[in-house]
Amino acid sequence: MYFVGPHVSIAGGLENAPVNAKAVGATGFGMFVKNQRQWKASLPKKGDVENFRKAMAENGYEPRQVLPHAGYLINLANPDDAKQQQSLDSLVCELKICETLGLTMLNLHPGSSLKLIPPEAACDRVADALNRALAETSGVAVVLEDTAGAGGCLGSKFEELARIIQGVDDKKRVGVCIDTMHTFGAGFDLRTKKDFLQMMEEFDRAVGIGYLRGMHLNDSMVELGSHRDRHESIGCGLIGIELFQTILRDKRFEEMPLVLETPHPENWPDEVRMLLEAAAR
Repeated sequence: MYFVGPHVSIAGGLENAPVNAKAVGATGFGMFVKNQRQWKASLPKKGDVENFRKAMAENGYEPRQVLPHAGYLINLANPDDAKQQQSLDSLVCELKICETLGLTMLNLHPGSSLKLIPPEAACDRVADALNRALAETSGVAVVLEDTAGAGGCLGSKFEELARIIQGVDDKKRVGVCIDTMHTFGAGFDLRTKKDFLQMMEEFDRAVGIGYLRGMHLNDSMVELGSHRDRHESIGCGLIGIELFQTILRDKRFEEMPLVLETPHPENWPDEVRMLLEAAAR
């Protein structure tokens, strides 16, 4: 089974995420676990946790079908120790919320060197921070997302993701999420099946396919190698539909969250249906 669905809203309560996902026909989904514009939050109250778990069960979802996304403020690569600590505290907060909700993964942007330190040193800072975060929490894996590479952001090169993972002590609690738009923006041509499979071979050599824990399925508004992050609806951008049909017909990507972060919520039911129909062929 392919776990396909959008990153849905938690407005009105965490329990609304699975309800919103079910409303668009999703078999998996993404979500925030707190206000992503704030550094920290309190752990959910017992009633809120019960309501979330009940909504998950009533709408037919298990934790493995969900890839929550950490807040965008977090930058574990920040060369300023105090600011990195603020990011670390925020990550620990979100990991503990996931743990409380019974979720098993948390997607995270690796961070940016801010072009103040070499990428290798930035990767090592991320790995060190992850070790500290994982030591303070239990059960939840951090899933590092590749990036288009703007502004000193780590993760546009698979070797950077590999270096971070190599520095993490508990390899069972770290993984990778490939974002198709980011990968295209980083310079990997994905427009044909051959191109995509070649990219996956490079990922396997550099990182290892066993670390892939999920994907973000997004078309691109901007050209190949732009190093910009501009998402488009599936099949409506410069990548095109063949990539997504290829992914949904490749059994390696079954039973991992395949999350849409496309910009037009009114299109989500059609996008989900189109992808699931591709998987059925």
